[in-house]
Amino acid sequence: MGEQAVALARAVKYSSAGTVEFLVDSKKNFYFLEMNTRLQVEHPVTECITGLDLVQEMIRVAKGYPLRHKQADIPINGWAVECRVYAEDPYKSFGLPSIGRLSQYQEPLHLPGVRVDSGIQPGSEISIYYDPMISKLISYGSDRTEALKRMEDALDNYVIRGVTHNIALLREVIINSRFVKGDISTKFLSDVYPDGFKGHKLTNSERNQLLAIASSLFVAFQLRAQHFQGPSRVPIVKPNMTSWELSIKLHDEVHTVVASNSGSTFSVEVDGSKLNVTSTWNLTLPLLSVNVDGTQRTIQCLSREAGGNMSIQFLGTVYKVHILTKVAAELNKFMLEKVAEDTSSVLHSPMPGVVVAISVKPGDVVAEGQEICVIEAMKMQNSMTAGKTGKVKSVRCKAGDTVGEGDLLVELE
Repeated sequence: MGEQAVALARAVKYSSAGTVEFLVDSKKNFYFLEMNTRLQVEHPVTECITGLDLVQEMIRVAKGYPLRHKQADIPINGWAVECRVYAEDPYKSFGLPSIGRLSQYQEPLHLPGVRVDSGIQPGSEISIYYDPMISKLISYGSDRTEALKRMEDALDNYVIRGVTHNIALLREVIINSRFVKGDISTKFLSDVYPDGFKGHKLTNSERNQLLAIASSLFVAFQLRAQHFQGPSRVPIVKPNMTSWELSIKLHDEVHTVVASNSGSTFSVEVDGSKLNVTSTWNLTLPLLSVNVDGTQRTIQCLSREAGGNMSIQFLGTVYKVHILTKVAAELNKFMLEKVAEDTSSVLHSPMPGVVVAISVKPGDVVAEGQEICVIEAMKMQNSMTAGKTGKVKSVRCKAGDTVGEGDLLVELE
């Protein structure tokens, strides 16, 4: 490939940095695809394994200076991996755009072998009119295994709040056995996730770890509440409690948990298994390093509500758990649950964007899967289809309208 790329550049007398792209088949035959007269976003991978600053070399050549290196001078050391971190929702067609303002942003630059190329800062606004890329996250190691492990740690330690991002999907890809072995193709996502991306599938051990961490967090917040200054009219937690009986709901399953603490360690009994959870329990930090029976995990508590709802980013995926004390859980059974909306007769916008075209009008009969309208966001057009066969009752938008995520577009009878 390298020889063909150089031959092509020489044939057209090209004298700057450029990128030649090829397609490779199952027999490792390769075919020319295109050439871009610039560096690609993957150039940090080359820089990591060669030690060259390609941007500096490009600027020098543009100024008229000769190259300072010959091909024989360029080493290849180690392995590098790059993830494109995007403001996209991976649960919607592997990545429909997300917009918003970054309320909190912290890059994992404290980790060894990690590089981040980004111009993003806290408060930056992600708009439907621009590229959704947040950053290029690069990890480097002595071999592929080390590079992938460092990328896994980097994704766990990346703090992005305010917009939906694709870290969950990136993390699942790099730990997938097929990807680790290099058994990949352009059909990788559709082959591995034929029903769409659903997030990390917890093993029984991982589920118990998550439940133990969630219950420890719940108790840690309760203990912190004891130290509020000033008189409290309603005691939040009984003083001198040594153990807590909790009810935790995860994935529609309810688990009974008993937690007790001794200093910075919580002893948690989950479904008959006993786990020890240790941390600094500094609840003001966006990242929390937790040790569960010798296994180190980095988690993020994204939100916590007084009603018991808590969102925890664990192994890249955000899990929603509902935690109550045993007494509160018994009383909660008498609370009415909100009935889920029947969405088969309505079409909501799955993302913010601009309506490019409307394909139906009131009175039209549409078939399930038929295109209803097209929405453009982040320079991509997305076809919105009918969820069932029926007659169009009303059209709530027109071409040129700007719509938000969840806005009603079309109603069916």
